[in-house]
Amino acid sequence: MIDRASDETPLDELLMRRLKKKRLSLRDEIARLERIVNPDEPA
Repeated sequence: MIDRASDETPLDELLMRRLKKKRLSLRDEIARLERIVNPDEPA
């Protein structure tokens, strides 16, 4: 969605960088939570 927005409309470059950074942060957080909920090794 962010990538499409940057292609379709010329938004503020700083805003696009912030959105992409936030997206990456959210993906990292989701991956971290998934590792907690479903650990690779049995406890």
